[in-house]
Amino acid sequence: MTSRKISDELFNRASVTIPGAVNSPVRAWKAVGAAPIFIESGSAATLIDADGNPFLDYVCSYGPAILGHAHPRVIRAIAEQARLGLGFGAPTRLEVELAELISSTINCAQKVRLVSSGTEAGLTALRIARAATGRTYIIKFDGCYHGHSDSMLVRAGSGAMTLSQPDSDGVPSALAAMTMIARYNSIETVESLFRAAPDKVAAVIVEPVAANMGVVNPDSGSLKALAEITHNNGALLICDEVITGFRLCFGSVAESMGVAPDLIMLGKIIGGGMPVGAIAGPAKIMDLLAPAGPVYQAGTLSGNPISVRAGLETLLVLQGTNPYAELDAAGARLEAGLRDALKKTGQPGCVNRAGSLLTMFLGPDRVRDADEARTSDSAKFAKFFHAMIDRGINIPPSQFEALFLSTAHTNADIDRTIAAATESLSTLATGEL
Repeated sequence: MTSRKISDELFNRASVTIPGAVNSPVRAWKAVGAAPIFIESGSAATLIDADGNPFLDYVCSYGPAILGHAHPRVIRAIAEQARLGLGFGAPTRLEVELAELISSTINCAQKVRLVSSGTEAGLTALRIARAATGRTYIIKFDGCYHGHSDSMLVRAGSGAMTLSQPDSDGVPSALAAMTMIARYNSIETVESLFRAAPDKVAAVIVEPVAANMGVVNPDSGSLKALAEITHNNGALLICDEVITGFRLCFGSVAESMGVAPDLIMLGKIIGGGMPVGAIAGPAKIMDLLAPAGPVYQAGTLSGNPISVRAGLETLLVLQGTNPYAELDAAGARLEAGLRDALKKTGQPGCVNRAGSLLTMFLGPDRVRDADEARTSDSAKFAKFFHAMIDRGINIPPSQFEALFLSTAHTNADIDRTIAAATESLSTLATGEL
């Protein structure tokens, strides 16, 4: 058992001035029945908590830290930019350079609007889609999370799924009624929704690889079929690649599957660990945004030079090193080891993976959608989580999140993780926890 005296003291202090003691619900460790550890620093694949305990990290800031923590080039770039100023309320060269890099990499991204979060990217994408089509309704998928804007907190994934709160108080029922819910990997449910609301659906929004109900891959050809159905019904296809953009390949995973989204949402990696979001698409759609067009969106810190410089440097490192084959191999090594650990310990479950994203579901023998994800044994996962923490392995505190690998994770790190998982699963089997 690791010492956590200082973390507990910080949690008690935070409880006085911060709702729930955290600034994002999934950090609360509520799903695993404990108070969280507080982190002091990170380097490469390792985190150090407030009590000085080291942890091999598979949270990676929920995606941005694809190069590991405190990558020297990124830190140097941020420091250089900070000396020039933190923000100006005016355009900068850096914004142009980041937009140009994204546009030159993602074919559908003729124009790019930088914002400050994935949530902001999502609500802006929906506003553009409604303006472009003159329609109201949105189709989303059960278990997919697109930020906490009112329209999207309906059968959402990630933290909302963990907390058993698929909807949020404070969301007007009239807004919720404009969001229609399909089942992931079920084209039939999408077709039925279009039939139920002919000429009323503005857009279908989807994670091309789902990562907020745990990792769930699309069936072969399903994204192409979804694009065809969407366009045949006069709606736009929005691909949420806040997690997958620049993680599974250098660019858009949807485009790697042969699909050109009408709008694409980006975030996480394009900010190099700093707050960021982006909406991109063809010029004729993006030019609906003010000041070019009638769709209003603004943000004081949009395109903040620190975030943009961090993102640019991260993308340049990825472009120069092209680590995606190595990341995929690392993911495959961890996947095989976790599958073997389940088998050795007799624990039912399955492992879903897409490149450097993966989830081990405890209980079900397959997961293709949110309903199947919900059959996981969350109580057993909580015990597994604490057993891993006790062995110095930091994984997301929710059955319904992805593990993230970085270029800083070594084969030795992965083998250590597999050994820890095998030991932790064994304790579940013997009832030692």
